[in-house]
Amino acid sequence: MIYTDGASRGNPGRGGYGAILMWGSTRKEISQGYKLTTNNRMELMAVLAALKMLTREGLDIVIYSDSSYVVDAIEKKWIKAWEKINYKDKKNSDLWKQFMVYYKKHNIKLVWVKGHASNPFNNRCDELATAAADGGNLIPDIGYEQGVNN
Repeated sequence: MIYTDGASRGNPGRGGYGAILMWGSTRKEISQGYKLTTNNRMELMAVLAALKMLTREGLDIVIYSDSSYVVDAIEKKWIKAWEKINYKDKKNSDLWKQFMVYYKKHNIKLVWVKGHASNPFNNRCDELATAAADGGNLIPDIGYEQGVNN
């Protein structure tokens, strides 16, 4: 199981993501802050960062996110249509292309959860994301800064 969240201070503005990866009794938290980005990019970046942590292929993965943008793109199969047109005129195409590499390596299901509600894992991801956005270790979001379909 993976829980993810993204945050942005302004849209665009400083941003960050947080994710919790859980496998049995093992739990790993990750986060990163960015100098200039958008909320949707951080939501998707959280999913990507978590998937990049995996060392095996062919896993059954459930990803919980409070981002309708990310969940609907996958579960409503919008991403398949975007892939067919090579993401022409689609925002965040750089991140979606990266996501699809991992999507094809695993059996991934995304589940929407209500943000800022009673889910402790989503709330923790929000804490990680906002702390990263507010922190001092901000890195550039190269895709955003280079204007990749923003």
